[in-house]
Amino acid sequence: MKANKTILLSVAIVALCLLLSIDANAQCAMCQATAETSRGAGSSVADGINKGVMYLFFTPYLIIGGIGFIWWRARRKAQQAG
Repeated sequence: MKANKTILLSVAIVALCLLLSIDANAQCAMCQATAETSRGAGSSVADGINKGVMYLFFTPYLIIGGIGFIWWRARRKAQQAG
């Protein structure tokens, strides 16, 4: 029962963080100038920069999440075995 409450609380916190997120301009000056110039000229360079930033942003979270999942699965198997 306690695990269900913990999962529900975790999901609620993540949902709240996603709903309360704000836009941020976190590019360096050169990247921002290139993106604005290319977007004005109709180029897709800005889309490439944005995809690269998202790739670099999510990679550590995917790695940590994968390690956490493997650890959780091993722990669950150990609890069921003994």
